Amino acid sequence: MRKEKMGCDVKVIHEEVVSRVRQLMPQHERFFDLAQLFKVLGDATRVKIIWALFQGEMCVCDIASLLKMSQSAISHQLRVLKQARLIKGRRAGKVVYYALKDRHIENIFAQGWEHIHE
Repeated sequence: MRKEKMGCDVKVIHEEVVSRVRQLMPQHERFFDLAQLFKVLGDATRVKIIWALFQGEMCVCDIASLLKMSQSAISHQLRVLKQARLIKGRRAGKVVYYALKDRHIENIFAQGWEHIHE
């Protein structure tokens, strides 16, 4: 079987395309931030936690029981999700209930589910 070579055989740069895209390109920091978001979402445990929080608020104990993991392990994952501004906590006495920070994460998940089920 012959491998198909990727790339251009002809060295022609379409300056108008490159110029237009260069003007539209966001700053490097924005790409870095987006890559960081995908990195956070690149862990199956964190994805399961987010999915669980779609169903409603949950405390660490609830999530640990659901995922059959230690509270310590769940707390660590919740800290990562909170630092990424994907979840928020609400204190009620000694218990902290976690929920999704906003609807953006729901939209990201909906697009992801749709994509993997195509």
